[in-house]
Amino acid sequence: MGRTVVELFYDVISPYSWLGFEVLCRYQHIWNIDLRFRPGFLGGIMQQTGNKPPAMLPKRAEYLLKDIKRMAKYYQVPVNISGDDFQRIFHTSSLAAMRYITAIDMTQPQYLEPLSREFWIRFWSQHEDISQPENILTVARQAGLSSELSQKALEMISSPKVKDRLRETTDDAMKYGAFGMPAVVAHYNGEPHLFFGSDRLELLGSFIGEKWLGPAPS
Repeated sequence: MGRTVVELFYDVISPYSWLGFEVLCRYQHIWNIDLRFRPGFLGGIMQQTGNKPPAMLPKRAEYLLKDIKRMAKYYQVPVNISGDDFQRIFHTSSLAAMRYITAIDMTQPQYLEPLSREFWIRFWSQHEDISQPENILTVARQAGLSSELSQKALEMISSPKVKDRLRETTDDAMKYGAFGMPAVVAHYNGEPHLFFGSDRLELLGSFIGEKWLGPAPS
């Protein structure tokens, strides 16, 4: 039997995307899947689908704070969140970061996984900015990119090719029915199947005939 293609649409502004990303990274060599990272732009999806950030509702924001902490502990991902982080999200655009990640995906895809992870670490563990060029370059160096590659990718983020690629990926997610991120799409039995959120990975495994071994399988 061939490997099941699983696409992960994500944005580094989303802590739930980080949780789903890390778990799928752990399972990509355990399950019979071909995991494909699809960096998109959450802001574009929210705008085009009419969705609203869940933390805009005070009671839901109160719950999300507890929920993310519990899930971070369960999944063993170093998300460090406080009530102030919701305001940080509202006042931070991930567009430049996601264009940068897209540029790397187009030119040096072997760095896509560590680069994405370093953006999450910087924003969600270290509470540092990810929107300014100098901070983006710092993240790139932390991910192992040379100064030359880092600078070249930064210059690419304003190019039509990168902008179009990010837009196309975001549109692809919405064509599958995504209204937020993370959006996981399993291509199974000739059809795409959408699983929304980082708490549906056990269900994803069951659906494609794979066994869930816990959040951090050894």
